[in-house]
Amino acid sequence: MTVTALLAALSYFICYGGNWLLGQCMIERPIVVGAVTGLLLGDLPTGLIMGASLEAIFMGSVNIGGQISAEPAAATVFAVTFATMQTVDANAALAIAVPIGILSAFVSMFINNIAFNWFVPFIDKYAKDNNDRAITFINFGAWLLRFTIFSVLMFIGVYLGQGPVQTFVNSIPAVVMNGLTVAGKFMPAVGFAILMKMLWSKELAIYYFLGFILVTYMELPLVAVSAIGIIIVLAVSSRDLQLIKMQQNAAVGQIAEDYTDDVEDFLS
Repeated sequence: MTVTALLAALSYFICYGGNWLLGQCMIERPIVVGAVTGLLLGDLPTGLIMGASLEAIFMGSVNIGGQISAEPAAATVFAVTFATMQTVDANAALAIAVPIGILSAFVSMFINNIAFNWFVPFIDKYAKDNNDRAITFINFGAWLLRFTIFSVLMFIGVYLGQGPVQTFVNSIPAVVMNGLTVAGKFMPAVGFAILMKMLWSKELAIYYFLGFILVTYMELPLVAVSAIGIIIVLAVSSRDLQLIKMQQNAAVGQIAEDYTDDVEDFLS
């Protein structure tokens, strides 16, 4: 179990910490975290499946400034680890991942907004003195300390959590566990609903209903639907490019016409 907890903490450090080190490259998203965690734990298929499912759940989760609605990286590591170790069923792990993500968000906000605020006066001081070397040292030093703390918490959570989670799961009545399993299957739909609420518009509605018809009534595989979506994107982009060129040519023609009229008025 110690090795499993260490690998889970390493996965969390690589993905969550690396995302901030490399400039928000989105490797902290569940679909990547799940793959990395599954690879390190020796069960890549489970990691990919859990990561894709959790990506659908947390797709509409938006973190603004210091406010974090949920921390999907921690939720994914926990869910993939417990599913890989067969502590809980995969669908039940999806349901458990949501409260873990919310709890991790509170921990992250505390560490980021309270515990690390004492770095700010030093950064202001060195910035005023134009001491780039000191600012760089504080930046990377704080990054290492911050994500080391997160990874240690992840290690403790996984190491101490499997036993209590296993005991808790074993004590859950079958009817409640069935409810958690069904809820886990519904979670991706909730994630897509949250995302749709943010992005819904009259212009995009036609594509949503087209995809629904292709999957539900025509029973096309998702690969085929994705290919159709790419074709539509290319066609719409080509049309928009033509319209932009037409508008630019019309604007140039209007300028030339106005210039000709001005010259004629001047000569007359």
